Amino acid sequence: MHVPLTHMDEPPIRTREFLREGFAGQRMLVVPRPAVERALGHPVTGKLVVTDAGFFPHASRHGRERAVGAAEHVLLVCTDGSGWCRTGGTTVPVGRGDAVLLRAREPHAYGAGDTDPWTLWWLHVVGSDSGDLVDAARDAAGGPVTHLRDAAPVASLVAQVVDALDDGMTTTAFVRSSGAAWHALAHITATGRRTPGPGLSPVEQAAEHLRATAPRRTSTQELAAMVGLSPSQLNALFRRHLGASPLQYQTQLRMARARELLDSTTSSIASVARAAGYDDPLYFSRHFTGVHGMSPRAYRDRPTGA
Repeated sequence: MHVPLTHMDEPPIRTREFLREGFAGQRMLVVPRPAVERALGHPVTGKLVVTDAGFFPHASRHGRERAVGAAEHVLLVCTDGSGWCRTGGTTVPVGRGDAVLLRAREPHAYGAGDTDPWTLWWLHVVGSDSGDLVDAARDAAGGPVTHLRDAAPVASLVAQVVDALDDGMTTTAFVRSSGAAWHALAHITATGRRTPGPGLSPVEQAAEHLRATAPRRTSTQELAAMVGLSPSQLNALFRRHLGASPLQYQTQLRMARARELLDSTTSSIASVARAAGYDDPLYFSRHFTGVHGMSPRAYRDRPTGA
């Protein structure tokens, strides 16, 4: 259960200098407001539109104070380190595995801990259904801060939001980002609670994210932060349990997708390369040959059958 900080423990937010961004390894995407307005007018994305999203690893001195709240609803997910959040005159600690949900125009402040700053995955949303989704998650949690049984899936979904919007401000990108954000809020509603419990291991969480987002690549640093480990720890655990590093595992997923397409479609080699996450068909062919001992075309033409 989250215990309010005492008056003596409350961070002096009015005299503290916050950093809003600029953290090594960060990812951040701000949707141009004209694009947000267009998405709000769409019959699907108008229900939930992501306006801002990002990933701040070990975000020392990160924080915000909004006397009149934000224009959007805000979700913060802490996968490592610690911080704090103040709403309604009460300050509560935020730790690894916690999620913070703040309604639009709700006065608030939050910040990273001094000695062990948090790693955050975050997004802002608007739309006709966004308030109901945030309220449902907060009602399930009993307040704006909740502990998740498993924070990694929510962090993965925020990463998928950033990936989708990073592909361009298209209708398809907005639909994908809206779906991932909706899933994240629904996951918190279904699984948020005040005490931690058993869940998937960090390796299982990381592998599940890679399977869900293949063929897009995820850096080892980002993947490790998602499950609350250091890159070296994650590398060691991947090699111990899966026999490959995270990058090698991603290559295996890409190659599996390529084999599936070569076996089941007549798509060109260039099309297969793109679908497997390779922009350069020649590089794909060389890589495929190195892994399989034959070119993609030879693989497709090989004798098959019982």
